[in-house]
Amino acid sequence: MQQFLTTNLLSLLLLCSHLVLNNADAGSDKGALLGFKSGISKDTTGILSTWVATTDHCTEWEGVQCDPTTGRVTSLLIQAPPDGYMEGTLSPSLGGLTSLEVLVITGTKHIAGPIPPAISNLTRLSQLIIEDSSLAGAIPPGLGRLTRLASVSLAGNRLSGSIPPSIWDLPNLQLLGLARNSLTGAVLVPKSSRRPILQSIDLSHNLISGQIPTAFRNLTFLDLSYNRFTGQLPPSLFTLQNLQDLSLDHNQLSGKLPASMAGLKSLARLSLSSNRLSGGIPPSISTLQKLWYLNLSSNGFSGQLPGMAGLPSLVSIDLSFNNLSLGTVPNWIKDRQLSDVRLAGCGLKGRLPVFSRPNSLMSLDLSHNSFELGISGFLTNASSLQSLDLSGNQLTFDLKEITLPPGISSVQLGSNRITGSLSAILNNSSRISFLEVLDVSRNRISGPIPDSITNLTGLKRLDVARNRVSGTIPSSLGKLIDLQWIDVSVNLLAGKIPSSLLGVKRLRHANFRANRLCGEIPQGRPYNIFPASAYAHNLCLCGKPLPPCRVRE
Repeated sequence: MQQFLTTNLLSLLLLCSHLVLNNADAGSDKGALLGFKSGISKDTTGILSTWVATTDHCTEWEGVQCDPTTGRVTSLLIQAPPDGYMEGTLSPSLGGLTSLEVLVITGTKHIAGPIPPAISNLTRLSQLIIEDSSLAGAIPPGLGRLTRLASVSLAGNRLSGSIPPSIWDLPNLQLLGLARNSLTGAVLVPKSSRRPILQSIDLSHNLISGQIPTAFRNLTFLDLSYNRFTGQLPPSLFTLQNLQDLSLDHNQLSGKLPASMAGLKSLARLSLSSNRLSGGIPPSISTLQKLWYLNLSSNGFSGQLPGMAGLPSLVSIDLSFNNLSLGTVPNWIKDRQLSDVRLAGCGLKGRLPVFSRPNSLMSLDLSHNSFELGISGFLTNASSLQSLDLSGNQLTFDLKEITLPPGISSVQLGSNRITGSLSAILNNSSRISFLEVLDVSRNRISGPIPDSITNLTGLKRLDVARNRVSGTIPSSLGKLIDLQWIDVSVNLLAGKIPSSLLGVKRLRHANFRANRLCGEIPQGRPYNIFPASAYAHNLCLCGKPLPPCRVRE
């Protein structure tokens, strides 16, 4: 009996000791959270207003979650709303949350300074996500010690330096996101890091150089776009049978596309635009049964375009600005149900193409070719079209011949031989009330800017430069409060620049040069701080940024 009591007493003492230690640790967690709060000098999100020292941090503090048994903090989620932000720094006290498993701080915008090395003390951490703020400095190498990490995302900050090689040795890492920073150097993956568990890598929008890393086997997502990668595409890249999304655009990659592209059996999205790739487009690309997005624009591809009728999933294609001389739009493009077709600068000529299924088209770019005819009926049944670019061709037609589909938001017809009056399309503005971009620059358009243009309440860009537009600038333009760009230069406009334009507060670019305008420039931002060249070569414009107007005696 005495032995039984002694044993139970020891167990009770151990339990009490454990509870005391847990309570002490829970108390230190609260102190660590208050240390984080003290590093934030301004919080417009309202999240930290719930962090009051006299309340229970596990049940009453927003974004804090605790283990119900131990009382230790296991999760810290601070997700700022779009209209909120925090200013300050990340306190090293976060390193005291030694039971933390999930750390998410996103959208805070103005938390600056470095990532504290004390983060490396959080050995139980499985998710580390600190996105869209202003963190600077290097990525702490100590993160490589956090062997439970499955997700790491530090995207949208101002981090610099190279990626610590130790990160690639994390045995449980599935997702790595370091996009939109200022990281430099090469991606140095140790040979020991052939981790089959790693599935997603996003290093886009950095300054990373060197060759494309190859020590991966089971990737489903790889985005290295907007960097400075050089060299050829590594053969191992085309053995990734699970890869679904590959984006290498806007780098300095060279060489050819290999026939082994057929190995990318799961590929759904391929973007290689704006590199230095050359040679022919291999026929093997047509074996990619799941490919729905293909962008090979702005490279040096040449030769004949292989038939790609074998791409049953394709809905978006961009072959613009290569050395292809297609002559005509291939039938396999015209006859299939595509939503986005971009064939700018592809050596096309003659009549505009007739698409068999125009009602599926949402975006069509045939700019910088040599089309001359075919505008009449060209957009018939293109009921879903939102963006049209026919600029930089040799099209000769009157504006009254074009019927824009309802719901279109962008129309670019610049640098052609188009005649007629803007009234021909704007007097029926109820059909195009969603228009945001209208560019008819460098044509032979005449007549006035009609008052009906004010029905385009969402218009953001208006470019009628280098035409024969006459009359006055309608004062009703001041109602287009979303307007950001206006260019009416090199026309025959007379009268004043209406002061009502002062109501357009979002304007970033304006050009009134080379007309017959006279009178005082609207004296208010941004008109009086645009360069003088925006008003040059008129009859008698005056006032800032030009010389003052003369006072009549």
